[in-house]
Formats: sequence, C-alpha cells, structure tokens
Amino acid sequence: MNAPRYVAIITDGNGRWAEARGLPVREGHRAGADTVKARLRDAVELGIRELTVFSFSTENWSRSPEEVSALMEMFEQRIVSETPELHEEGVRMRFIGRREGIAPELVARMEESEEMTAGNDAITFFIAFNYGGRAELVDAARGFTGTTEDEFRERLYAPEMNDPELLIRTSGEQRISNYLLWQCAYSEFVFRDELWPDFGREAFEQTLEEYSRRRRRFGARTAS
Repeated sequence: MNAPRYVAIITDGNGRWAEARGLPVREGHRAGADTVKARLRDAVELGIRELTVFSFSTENWSRSPEEVSALMEMFEQRIVSETPELHEEGVRMRFIGRREGIAPELVARMEESEEMTAGNDAITFFIAFNYGGRAELVDAARGFTGTTEDEFRERLYAPEMNDPELLIRTSGEQRISNYLLWQCAYSEFVFRDELWPDFGREAFEQTLEEYSRRRRRFGARTAS
C-alpha cells in the first residue's frame, strides 16, 4: 500500500458526540483526547512519520468561558500525565501556534514536553494549539525580506514539518477551517462521517487505503 508518511487531522465532533449521549461537552473533549492518543500509537505502527492534530484554534476562544477553561485545564493535565509515557515510546512532541494569550504555566508545560522529547524519532507529533492558518502566515510575513518559498517556510511555526500528504476531517464536515493553509496546498483530503471520538483503528486504516488509491500529480498532467 502506498501509505502516507505525513498526515494531518481535524479532530471534529467532540461536542456533538457528548451531546448525543447527554454528557457535558468536557466529556466529549476527554473522549476525543483519548482517541488522539490511540490513533497516534496506531500511526507509529502504520509507518506514519509525522502526525499533526488540530487541538485548539485561534477562533475557539469565542466559545463559552466554561468550555475554554475546561479545555485549558485538560490540556495541561494531559501534557503532564502523558508526556513521560509518550517519551518512552519515542514520540517527539511539537506545539505549533501562538503562545501569546496562553497562561504562562501552560506554556511552560508545553516547552518542557518539547524539551523532554526533542531527541525522539519514532514519530513527530505536532499539536496545533492556539493555531490559525492565517495567523501563521501573518506571523511569518511580519518582517519577511526574502524572495523564495523556501525562505518563507523558514518563518513558519515548524519549518521542519513536511507538507501533509493526507488531511483527514471527521464528523461529516467538508472544509479545512483555517488549518495548515500553507502546508496543505497539495494535500489529499478525506472526509469521514464519524464523530472524532468514534474514529477507530479500522476507520483510520480505511482512510489510509483510500489515499493509497489516489494519484498525486502536483499540477502536472499524466499520460492516459
């Protein structure tokens, strides 16, 4: 199978998953975080070298203060509790997005996680947190004096990130929601109907198989 090495996911549907079960939204986010961890481990087994997930966007600040507070608390708790075991599994962790506006304590946990796992090479796990694709481009363009795409890439949040070969979005929505606008210029998109907490190993493998059947041309014309 022509499996992708670089995969990005928009993990959509946590709130709807909780609502359908009569649960608070925070329970949907907890279930979603569990699914992220499980699919990250699957990604290692399936030969994926980089996995990028959309954890919290620059637009998510507009949600209720209660939901935002719960997300921030859960995010910090997860970093503290899960970084050591992911480190043991060889996961390199990188957080991309703006650090401004995030509590200093949370920023410190993010930096500690990056430092602890910096030498790992089983997979690089990019977490887009307080991230927006337009914000990234604005930040990269600020003060830019170069002339080439390569020079501009060096100013992105994670210049070392490879362009995702595959972008997955769950929950039936078919848009990219200001996610990795530069990096996904030639990505293949697959939209799944499952709400993110229901996106299991089988669905993941089916998505990778769908990608493997596609022919990527990057603007070129292939012979018929």
